[in-house]
Amino acid sequence: MKKINILGAALLCSLTLLAQTQYLPLSVYVEDLLEPFPETAKVQVTNKLNQMLTQQGIASLDNNSQFVLTVFMVPQDKDVVPGPPMQIVETMDANLYIADVAQQTVLATTSQEIKGLGRSETRAYMDAIKHLNISSPAIAQFIETGKNKIIAYYNSEAPRIMKEAKALAQMHEYEKALYMLVTIPAQCQHYDAAIATSLDVFNAYQTYVCQQNLQQARMAWAAEQNAEGAKKAGEYLAQIYPDAGCYGEAMDLYKEVKNKVLDDWKFEMKQYQDGVDLEKQRIDAARQVGIAYGNHQQPTTTNIGFLR
Repeated sequence: MKKINILGAALLCSLTLLAQTQYLPLSVYVEDLLEPFPETAKVQVTNKLNQMLTQQGIASLDNNSQFVLTVFMVPQDKDVVPGPPMQIVETMDANLYIADVAQQTVLATTSQEIKGLGRSETRAYMDAIKHLNISSPAIAQFIETGKNKIIAYYNSEAPRIMKEAKALAQMHEYEKALYMLVTIPAQCQHYDAAIATSLDVFNAYQTYVCQQNLQQARMAWAAEQNAEGAKKAGEYLAQIYPDAGCYGEAMDLYKEVKNKVLDDWKFEMKQYQDGVDLEKQRIDAARQVGIAYGNHQQPTTTNIGFLR
């Protein structure tokens, strides 16, 4: 098993990016495009919208957000250019929205006329998508307006979200609680309180995870005190965090297994990275638990029909 270090070089990279990027609970969502658009057109449009956010310094936290960035491609006009070869010019409106799908409200909208040229309608449409200008001042203002309204939402709702997260933690639904807390953006006026709450939840989560996984690791090792048993025990020990109350007991089991299987067991317990601020590492660890929970939820059908 590869050596496990909770926050090594990847952590250092993630902390650097965190300082440069504004993380928002804003997902890109594009409905299936009807003919004459090919299936690949949806991928192309989705990539354009993701690039739009990236250029504005925004990264999405997950794919199941309450807030979405979407676009409707509406054909407007078609001209035929005589050949040879004959080509078609398609004119479309790209109607862009940032919306709250839970409340079914529009936070920001803008429209852009785009044109495409091709030997068929399909190729002309695909060419038009390429010409969607994601760097225009209107797009920058559109993203800024949507971002500010999302932050305003969390300025209002963060106290309620934190209260719900605490209630979930009391029911041992720690991952869901951390997911709710991690959606509160750094620009929110309650961000520091959200971080403090997330660390409290994460501390409880560590203790819970440690107790559950230490028990399973002991059972796995007791059943098979060999390389196979060590591998199974290691899978549980790998989920135990350094701050957990039973980490010392987990280390004792680790040493016992290590002494038994010697070099056949390529495994190390989780450790915090030396020379990196411990609080930042804990915040990042709590964040990763929350994000992982959100990313592993079953995809939901996003209802954006109210935008039409």
